[in-house]
Amino acid sequence: MQRTHRSAVAALAVWLCATAAAAQSHTFTVVRDIDYVPQAEYADGKDRLDIYIPQGAKNAPAIFSIHGGLLMAGDRREDAFVGQRFAAAGYVTAVISYRLSPQISHPGHIEDTAAAFAWVTRKIRQHGGDPDRILVTGHSAGAYLAMLLAADPRWLAAHQLSSRDIKGVAPVSGFYWVDEPGVAPDRPKSVWGTDPKVWADASPSRYLRADLPPILILDTDGDETWRQQQAADLAAALRKAGHKDVTTHKVLGRTHMSVWTEMNDSPTEETSSHILRFAARVLGAANRGTR
Repeated sequence: MQRTHRSAVAALAVWLCATAAAAQSHTFTVVRDIDYVPQAEYADGKDRLDIYIPQGAKNAPAIFSIHGGLLMAGDRREDAFVGQRFAAAGYVTAVISYRLSPQISHPGHIEDTAAAFAWVTRKIRQHGGDPDRILVTGHSAGAYLAMLLAADPRWLAAHQLSSRDIKGVAPVSGFYWVDEPGVAPDRPKSVWGTDPKVWADASPSRYLRADLPPILILDTDGDETWRQQQAADLAAALRKAGHKDVTTHKVLGRTHMSVWTEMNDSPTEETSSHILRFAARVLGAANRGTR
């Protein structure tokens, strides 16, 4: 029994080393400040995205990442580590900015997110990515936008797209019921306004159904209690709606911020490693699409 245990531990160590080596096997370049709404000019470059491209990428799977910040703060440049982490693992990665409150209110944030996603589906091939293999992820408010983009059909339909154009969703420490404590009732009214009906309408939880893409829900024991509860409730509600491909994972020992910001600390860091394993399953191996 002891020998069997040692063998299992040794096998796990070999697998972790192989995973780490694969995750760091790609050098990459960055194309910055791409204007995804060329017909307008938003203040502070909020209609821009950056693309991180593994060297030699051709029809490689893609990751579309949305920063957090309460829908009132944050920028793609602060999330450069996301592009670096996933591009190093072989994924063409788009990291976006979007307009923030109080300059705009809902639905401006999700409209920008949908416009950025539409740009990526139509232009990512020019940057080595496969528009038919895109995973959407985000942290905190970005996780909210990722789920809303996939679940509420209105925003992608405005660009002649649908949830079928998203092959997987990986929200990290998000919120999914806007009308519950911790979210709209307790936040500045410049974000969703004052009408509880609008809050409910802006909630991803309102649009859950069986045919949504595969979903990986991540959070941490360092998140607020209400946020951890929303993550658990989202998984349960998706399964109740008939969704068959819902996975959850709780990252232990991290704060609400560090569960995201420390993803580039090591090749086997837990948050990014789970997203990458999920991406490999729903998109296919990263190196399949490189020269």
